[in-house]
Amino acid sequence: MQEFWQVFPVAVALVFVMEGLLPFISPGRWRSMIATVAQLDDAAIRRFGLGSMLFGVVMLYLVH
Repeated sequence: MQEFWQVFPVAVALVFVMEGLLPFISPGRWRSMIATVAQLDDAAIRRFGLGSMLFGVVMLYLVH
């Protein structure tokens, strides 16, 4: 369990780094992407979220 608490903050930090890349590199494109996402219905956003989570689970499985 102690190993989890050593790895967890690193994982959270990496999420913040990845999330910050697009707004840093291309703020205009990021803004238009956010505007496009705001126009999507809830079901489409949920499908994207589910796909993202499944991709993360598969990546974790492959890494371990």
